[in-house]
Formats: sequence, C-alpha cells, structure tokens
Amino acid sequence: MNTKILNIYDEVFTSNTDFSNTIVEKHISKIKELDEFLPPSLSFFIVTNTAQNSFPFVSKNFEYNLGLDSELMKTMGVPYWMSHFHPEELELWVHILQDLMIYTMTEVAPKKRLRLSYTWNFRIKKADGNYVNLFEHQVPVLVDENYKPVIGIGHLTMIGEGEPMPLKATVKFLNENNEYETLLNKNYSQKLLTDGLTNRENDIIRYLALKKSSKEIAGILGISSHTVDTHRRNILKKLNINSTGELTGYVKTHQLY
Repeated sequence: MNTKILNIYDEVFTSNTDFSNTIVEKHISKIKELDEFLPPSLSFFIVTNTAQNSFPFVSKNFEYNLGLDSELMKTMGVPYWMSHFHPEELELWVHILQDLMIYTMTEVAPKKRLRLSYTWNFRIKKADGNYVNLFEHQVPVLVDENYKPVIGIGHLTMIGEGEPMPLKATVKFLNENNEYETLLNKNYSQKLLTDGLTNRENDIIRYLALKKSSKEIAGILGISSHTVDTHRRNILKKLNINSTGELTGYVKTHQLY
C-alpha cells in the first residue's frame, strides 16, 4: 500500500464527524434488511465513512462478485480496499476523488450537497488475481459541520472483463423536479488540450459546453460579460481553435464536463 497515496486520501476527507445515532444508522439498517433478500448479481452496496476511512456496511454480493473478505473490508477499511486497485490507476483514482471534493466544496452551495450523486469507475483485483471494472454510483447521506460529504452509500456494478477503460467521473444534482442535472462530467485518462488552461478558463469552457451565453456565464461567475468574452478569446488562442462551436465540439467528443 502506497502510504503517500493514503495520506492524500486522508487529507481530502479529514473530518471529526461521527455518524453514531444519526440517520446513517437507519440507512445501514434498512440496507441490511434488503441485502438479506437480494439474489446473487453483478451489483453490491458499500457504505463509506470517509472521515474514518472505514466501510461500516458491505453487502453479501461483495464477496460473491470479487471473492474478497468483507470482514477485512470493514475492519481494515480503505487500506484493504486500495490494496486491490490496479496499480496504474490508484493514484489517478485518488486524484479524481480529490478533484470531486474540491469541486463540491467550491462550486456547490452547502445546502445542495446532500442532493448530489457521484459516479466513477476503476479496476479491482479479485481474489482469483484477475481484474474487473467497477462502476460506482455514490450518494452522500451525511455532511459534517462544514457541509463536507463524509458518509456515502455506494452502489457498485461489475462491467466487462477487466480491460483498460478511460477513468471518468460525474457529479449530478437532483433538482426540485427529481431530475438529475449534470454539473461535472470529466474524462481523466487523456492528456487533453485543456490541461494548460487556468481554473477560470476551465469554468468558462464548462458553461460554454452547457450552451450558456456570455451574459449568463457572467451572472453565474460574478464577472462582467466583457471579461467572459476576453477569457473566451484567450481560450481559443491557447487551444488554437477557431470558434466556440469547434471548442464545444471538442469538449463533447472528449466528454470533459
């Protein structure tokens, strides 16, 4: 286990929150009841306590699918889970979690954070030594005093035969109409033209990809339309792209946001 990577994980999710006697215990209780009746399948549930690097609940299909030890998963927590990640993807996966947390804490209003859902994918080595692709859909069920998500329920599904796949992540928001709005959709496995842009320029691209006008972007970011247009011109120049249409086409093709 790479101690440096684990330390980064600790820094991302550090919190003093304890979920004892909270709604989380009720969630776990209900999932346990449901798990008793679920037949073998390619999906399983994990409850993640990021503040304590632990997994308070692991459903029985975890062992059915992966052959790994659910008791070690619960007692050893994150170090045990990370020890089974594909070595070529572990560091990038931790970077993805760090990126998603930064986005959540800087771009999403505190009271909206319990209505978010996150998805990402990675490869895990099963007990038989073979790798399998997992897609995880996680929803936060508890935030700490700073509104940082610290407890989440993950639904994981096996896909494919363990072949290398681009690592992607999304953040979605469940709006008042009970429909998910995509806030962030990013492919982390490609060296992209946009890697050299500033954070503000990436903000502009994200909203352009959502078909926002300069006036709308200005209102969202609290800057002037003139400043948005200046950023837009600088982006096109840096990327050697001729038009906003070409830029949004590139973003869509590479599933950046």
